[in-house]
Amino acid sequence: MHGCFVAVYLGGVKAGVDGGEEHGLSICAFRLETDLADGTAPTAVTKDGRGLTYPFDAVPCAGEAIEVARGVLWLRFALPFQLDHVNVYAIRNGYGWVVVDTGLKTSATVAAWETALDAALGGKPVTRLICTHMHPDHIGLAGWLCERSGAPLLMSRLEYVTARMLMAEEAGDAPADGERYYRAAGWSDDQVARWRADYGGFGKGVATMPRSYLRLSDGDVIQIDDDDWSVVVGSGHSPEHVCLWRRSDDVFIAGDQILPRISSNVSVWPTEPEADPLGDWMDSLDRLRALLPEGAFILPAHGEPFYGVQARLDALKRGHEVALKRLERTLRQPSRVIDGFPAVFGRAVGDGVLGMATGEAQAHLNYLETRGRAQRTRDESGVDWWSVVAQDEETT
Repeated sequence: MHGCFVAVYLGGVKAGVDGGEEHGLSICAFRLETDLADGTAPTAVTKDGRGLTYPFDAVPCAGEAIEVARGVLWLRFALPFQLDHVNVYAIRNGYGWVVVDTGLKTSATVAAWETALDAALGGKPVTRLICTHMHPDHIGLAGWLCERSGAPLLMSRLEYVTARMLMAEEAGDAPADGERYYRAAGWSDDQVARWRADYGGFGKGVATMPRSYLRLSDGDVIQIDDDDWSVVVGSGHSPEHVCLWRRSDDVFIAGDQILPRISSNVSVWPTEPEADPLGDWMDSLDRLRALLPEGAFILPAHGEPFYGVQARLDALKRGHEVALKRLERTLRQPSRVIDGFPAVFGRAVGDGVLGMATGEAQAHLNYLETRGRAQRTRDESGVDWWSVVAQDEETT
């Protein structure tokens, strides 16, 4: 069921609903509080029009690293997608390093890791590997790196178990439940056939996972070197996404939970067709907004490290709220899931991203249905037709 996700995900799309990029935000000034190893402040500061400040004007090359906070190195690995990179972080831990995320399983990523381990990480051992969540660009080389270094893998339970489940899916074994799900969304016979042919691709981008792990839970405190890092769990993009917060200087390793320029995909998949991941995502955004201080330094999995977390969380939430209002207007006429694409994304959607787009549109419809704002009726062909339940002044 998640295999359809992988087929699309490996096709090169990460972003979901536009997280407020079309909405102008005033530029706010943020004090740069990053303590670099040499005690100097960043010399380059870039501000955008959405209230975000980027203190670094360069990104690390393959196999290299930039120290972005005290004892924290920023590495970047290439992805063969439209979203062409993933950020990985290494935290100094006495005689070695704690690594956060790995990149996708490709020969280029392995080569870049070999260079980074010898050069950027100084040949010192990886002592622990933390993976924020189970998507292939984050766990792709977890098995390889753990085997090479002997380091244990640390993840939340739902992320680890889900990854192991997806690794067990076999190519060509597309389930009937999945076909019913996509036909209900309005897919054509040809689109369903392509999904069936591509099913079971998760393992293409993921090395064999370690057979054991150490569980991370919300509120845990991990000691790395002499610092305490708090585990903060979010959901919606993935089931139990781990973030790490060093409260002493408010450095926050966000994974995909807070991205500066795109919004993480929030989707419903055939494994749980009536799930409400968008509700989980919105709740997580609210929680993070209440938790994180204005001056937090955000280290995302894609894009560049930035200040301005409050503005960004507001924009991410507003992007979905705008999409929901547009979708309610669309539902004044009975509509299929695929008919909701222009409302949710504000643009046309091609077959190359059909699975992910369907999942995100379904997430918005399920959100409305759960809150009594939309309803569906299935016709004799198995297609769901959605309509708005009630309108208020804001949806007119």
